[in-house]
Amino acid sequence: MIWDVIVVGGGNAALCSALMAREAGATVLLLESSPKAWRGGNSQHTRNLRCMHDAPQDVLVDAYPEEEYWQDLLKVTGGQTNEELARLVIRESSTCRDWMRKHGVRFQPPLSGTLHVARTNAFFMGGGKALVNAYYRSAENLGVDILYDSPVDDLEIKDGLFVAAKVGDKRYEGHSVVLACGGFESNIDWMREAWGQNQFGEYPADNFLIRGTRYNMGSVLRVMMREGADTMGDQTQAHCVAIDARAPLYDGGICTRLDCVSLGVVVNKEAKRFYDEGEDFWPKRYALWGRLVALQRGQTAYVVIDSKAIGRFMPPVFEGVIADTLPELAHKLDLDVETFMQTINDFNAACQPGTFDHNIQDDCFTKDLTPAKTHWARPINQGPFYGYALKPGITFTYFGLQTDKQASVFFGGKASPNMFAAGEINAGNVLGKGYTAGVGMSIGTAFGRIAGTQAAKAAARIKALQTKQQGVAHAVA
Repeated sequence: MIWDVIVVGGGNAALCSALMAREAGATVLLLESSPKAWRGGNSQHTRNLRCMHDAPQDVLVDAYPEEEYWQDLLKVTGGQTNEELARLVIRESSTCRDWMRKHGVRFQPPLSGTLHVARTNAFFMGGGKALVNAYYRSAENLGVDILYDSPVDDLEIKDGLFVAAKVGDKRYEGHSVVLACGGFESNIDWMREAWGQNQFGEYPADNFLIRGTRYNMGSVLRVMMREGADTMGDQTQAHCVAIDARAPLYDGGICTRLDCVSLGVVVNKEAKRFYDEGEDFWPKRYALWGRLVALQRGQTAYVVIDSKAIGRFMPPVFEGVIADTLPELAHKLDLDVETFMQTINDFNAACQPGTFDHNIQDDCFTKDLTPAKTHWARPINQGPFYGYALKPGITFTYFGLQTDKQASVFFGGKASPNMFAAGEINAGNVLGKGYTAGVGMSIGTAFGRIAGTQAAKAAARIKALQTKQQGVAHAVA
């Protein structure tokens, strides 16, 4: 059988592509590398979608206009973003939710602990796992063919034209393809190669934890690189979060995140601070801290808070190290007590009087301290004290395939007529670095829907051309 559209991948972007292509009348085969129980890639660990809106909408309050969304994205990426594609994603985020509901996705108002994103993010009822399951049910009902345990390890491509996908000795032929198979974060050898050795003689990737799926090995991306596809991005840039050092190697998900950084101080193994903990709201900065920790010796850091911070952030899954005094805490964290106390005392002395409010960028800051803490700076002085060891948690990589607003894949600057990409494999076009909560799902949803639509159109064109050629050949005969 020759399918109209083959979708490689099984997460949000892949499912959006498959559904859109099927709605357009195409026959669709979805190849998911994982077993059925682990289907959905990193999308199963998500919670919400960042949405543009000009007025209150169902679960979203107030307004979050295009320009504010764009400025938020511009700020976290430091300008390393394609504005045309970024604005496309932003606009698509304002119109996708009705379509999502049609396929069984339900939304809920944000709960306690997430109210600060009630204006910007729409939360999935039941989280990402429920979203993924809803899409799979809809895909099955619409007649999408789905194969699990089917990691694509090669592609047949002729002059930039997709011919077939290969899974071991099995070959699946299609008129078009959507590559929505994630990044390469689960491939520790590739991560080790990309990050190399640091100034401490370490290979940082050896200490990375993978927040999401173990199945994103980057095999298809490697194939596309071999075939000469145009790529973009830095192989070391990723959605990289400072997570609990006790998290599992794979699939720790969102519950391993520690959200108290902005309410305390973070020190490295030398017991010294190395960045502004209060630079911005945590949803706009949490993905920065993983990379910051990755650059420290041992890829380890420690967030320290006092009792004043308790109840002001999402409680972690694992209890932290608790001590009645700061020297005792330093000892329990295996930090040099003298250096640790100097760091904390210098910080406490630099804190300026202000009105603390963790819901806004308040006027509590440090003076004459490097690095500064620009908001939410309060002395660490009320016991008991809490410490949490941090490690870098990689969610997905940003290096991937260059695409355009049709989600087309390119070879030597020329768009393939029937190859498209969506999700993490093309997210770097919008995210050169940094992250802001929910934008990954916005990118995957926008480009997934576009890629599915374009793949169905490409398949129809190719079939029409083949029919015409067959007709000519028959007439000549």
